[in-house]
Amino acid sequence: MRNIAILSLLILFCTASVLIVTWQGTSIAKAINKEKVSEVPPKPCSLILEPVDKKLTNAKGAALIYKVQLNPPSFARTNVSIVAVHLPDPSSYGKYDHYEGFVFIPGEISWRFRLSPTDEEYGPSWAGRFDLITADVMNAEVQVRPVNSRTDKLGSSVLTNSVYACSQSPVK
Repeated sequence: MRNIAILSLLILFCTASVLIVTWQGTSIAKAINKEKVSEVPPKPCSLILEPVDKKLTNAKGAALIYKVQLNPPSFARTNVSIVAVHLPDPSSYGKYDHYEGFVFIPGEISWRFRLSPTDEEYGPSWAGRFDLITADVMNAEVQVRPVNSRTDKLGSSVLTNSVYACSQSPVK
């Protein structure tokens, strides 16, 4: 009789353990799914890049900022894509031969990426992107600057705007 009681108690304990593990597993799965839901990229953000020199009335740019996940299962990163139009020749600012996108968080970090020219009737459009930003870009500035591709010297901003100026909620 004592053996039956111990056996019954053991079966009850095992059953309870299976139920607890199953319940915890479900809770963990729900927590994992909630994390995945929270990783869904926010809506893309776009902003107009305005000329620093107000005499450049036709010079404008646009930046698209959004989350990309290029190599699953890695975490999402922030992409910044820039297109700039009606810019003066980079050499008009000195010994420069190209334009670059320049994204920076003041006092923290910056990213530079080459903008490539397209062949257009009234001068090239310049476009490029950078996909590997892992920092929070809420306080970032987005700029287009001339660059000397041989010396890597970066000039002053030609077009600029803050991520706060996005037409939708800024990317976090």
